[in-house]
Amino acid sequence: MRVSAQDLPVVILTGLSGAGKSTALRVFEDLGFYCVDGLPTAFLSELLQLFDTEKMQRYEGLALGLDMRQLDIGEDAQKTLLRHARHHHATQIIFLEASTHELLRRYASSRRPHPLESRNLGLEQAVEQERLTMMSIKDASDLVLDTTHFSVHDLRRRLQEKWTAMEGKEASLKVHIMSFGFKYGLPSESDLVFDLRFLPNPYFDEALRPFSGKDAVISEFVLGKDPGMSFLERLSDFLLMLLPMYAQEGRYRLTLALGCTGGRHRSVSVAEAIFDRLQTAGYSVSLEHRNIEQG
Repeated sequence: MRVSAQDLPVVILTGLSGAGKSTALRVFEDLGFYCVDGLPTAFLSELLQLFDTEKMQRYEGLALGLDMRQLDIGEDAQKTLLRHARHHHATQIIFLEASTHELLRRYASSRRPHPLESRNLGLEQAVEQERLTMMSIKDASDLVLDTTHFSVHDLRRRLQEKWTAMEGKEASLKVHIMSFGFKYGLPSESDLVFDLRFLPNPYFDEALRPFSGKDAVISEFVLGKDPGMSFLERLSDFLLMLLPMYAQEGRYRLTLALGCTGGRHRSVSVAEAIFDRLQTAGYSVSLEHRNIEQG
C-alpha cells in the first residue's frame, strides 16, 4: 500500500489534438488508474491530496488528460505542468503526436473542430500552430509516441508495453475463472467456454451427490484418473501457451467459463484446479462458482 500521495504514479497524457489522448486514457483506466480529462493544471496538487485518503488507495495511479484547452495556449500553464513533474518524482509525461496529413484526415472523418480552429485560422494552420506551441512539453516528455500509423488497437498495445517497461513490471492479464451449469444458461461475459460434460459425473452416486467440486472427494472422483487427469494437464498447458498471446495483443481481462450440467461438481473441480495452476504461474486470477448452490 502506498504511504502517501507522493508515492502515487502520475501519468500526464498530452500532445496534439486528434493524436489519441482519449484512447490512451481508456488504456490507463483499464490498468486501474483514476483518470481525469480536462483538469486545469492549477488543480493538480489539490487532486493529488485526495489520494492520501483510504478510499482512493485502491487505484494504481492517476492519469490526467491535458490538451490546449487546459494549457490555455500559453507558457504559464505549461510551466506549471513541468514544475509539478519535477516536484512529484513519480510523474511521467506521455506525449502523443501524428503527422499533419493524418491529423487532418482524422478531423475530416470525425467532423469535429480543432481547439485552435477559428474564422482566421484554418484546420491545417491550427494543427501547425498547436505543434509549435506544444514543443516545450514534447521536449520535456518521458515518452513520445507517433500514432500516425497506429490503429486504436495498436495504440492500446504499444502504450501498455511502454508503460509496463517504464515501470519495470510485467503486463498483468487478469483472468476470471467461472464455473457454471449449462442448464442455467451460458454466461454472456465468457471469452473462452469449455464444456466438461464428458467427464465422469458424481451426481449419479448418491453418496457423492451432496458434496461439491470444492470438496476433495469430488475433485478426486473427477480428476484423480483419466479422462479427467489427462484433460486437466492438457488444458493447463493450453492456457499457459494461450494467455501470453492474449496479453501481447493488449488484453487486460479474460473470462474463462467452465461448464457442466448443473454447475456444482465437475465444473467446480476443474475451475478450482485451473485457478491454483494459473495463480502458481503468476497470473492475477479470480474465481467464481456461479451455480454451485443451484446445482
